[in-house]
Amino acid sequence: MQIRVGFEMVYDCPQPTPMILNLNVHYTRASDLVGRDVLVVDPPVPMSAYRDMFGNWCTRIVAPTGRTRISADVVVNDSGRPDPVVPDARQTPVQDLPEEALVFLLGSRYCETDRLSAIAWERFGSGPTGWARVQAICDFVHQHIAFGYEHARMTRSALEAWHDRTGVCRDFAHLAVAFCRCMNIPARYCTGYLSDVGVPPPHGPMDFSAWFEAFLDGSWHTFDPRNNTPRVGRV
Repeated sequence: MQIRVGFEMVYDCPQPTPMILNLNVHYTRASDLVGRDVLVVDPPVPMSAYRDMFGNWCTRIVAPTGRTRISADVVVNDSGRPDPVVPDARQTPVQDLPEEALVFLLGSRYCETDRLSAIAWERFGSGPTGWARVQAICDFVHQHIAFGYEHARMTRSALEAWHDRTGVCRDFAHLAVAFCRCMNIPARYCTGYLSDVGVPPPHGPMDFSAWFEAFLDGSWHTFDPRNNTPRVGRV
């Protein structure tokens, strides 16, 4: 199937403002693009780009004083299959993890593993490992946080989501990532487009969405604690 993805953002800057835009489809889906995934900036400004350490294509601009419109519109080929479920995927012992996965065990500004470790081990330490442990974390987070756009706050961390029990999809992802890392499972935050294919109506307004990937049995696997069900058309 083919899925049309895109966005429009409008900024009103009081003075010229340097920006780093992380808005392109990830290189792992580059072969699925129909046409070019190009950012359009209005009014036009000089742009330069680079690839960061996570493989994201980042674009640098200086937005002028006043309103700046940034948009993209592209078609993506998709298999039409839901997120794979691999219940027998095993947890890899820390000493056997590849070096490139170790960074995804570390705490961060949004995932305070040092503050959440005792909670994680109390809740998930005596249960199964591997896929079942990550799914147990997703099940818990899905039930623990009440979703609402009115709860969105760019400074909210996993610990705050744990205490507040409210948030948007990024807060679900941050809390699940933090719990996975506390349990020695590498986990990395993802953001992208999530279609409504296969979802019964009524549908909410389409938006960017956040989920995460956990490293199990030598591969990265998709988990979505916000929706907590395999979905079709995740870009």
